[in-house]
Amino acid sequence: MAKSVDIAFAPAVCDESRVLVLGSMPGQASLAARGYYAHPHNAFWRIVEDVLGVPRALPYDERLSAVVGLGLGLWDVVAAAHRPGSLDADIDDDTIEVADIAGLLEARPHIALVVTNGGKATSLYQRHVAPSLPVTAPPWQALPSTSPAHASMPYEQKRARWAEALARVL
Repeated sequence: MAKSVDIAFAPAVCDESRVLVLGSMPGQASLAARGYYAHPHNAFWRIVEDVLGVPRALPYDERLSAVVGLGLGLWDVVAAAHRPGSLDADIDDDTIEVADIAGLLEARPHIALVVTNGGKATSLYQRHVAPSLPVTAPPWQALPSTSPAHASMPYEQKRARWAEALARVL
């Protein structure tokens, strides 16, 4: 019996994007809401509000347009995979289809930094994307996961790490 496959979102970027945030792939709450970082306990939009001033109370489309307009692009390392739950550990490695990140970086030359949101996104990027990138590709930095599953780091530490990374480029 074939496994069901979840399809990730298209990249949310513009020609002037300077930072590309890569998650692993959307969880079930995000897929159901059809929006990045939709789980109510995910700290991503709270960090965006605190660091970039984009109110998380805005409707999703307005929030997304605002962060993209500020130069922050969003995407995922995994374009499609079987993932029966929302935990990164649930991603079936044998079913992973990797997003064309190299193509996106080539098409968006203003991207000066790639950040990976969490350990799974980082390991997937290191394994599937980084080895095929040219030496001229932008640097990347691993940041702590904004997922509620990564509760071992206090919010203030996560926010500080994200703010430091984004301040270098935005």
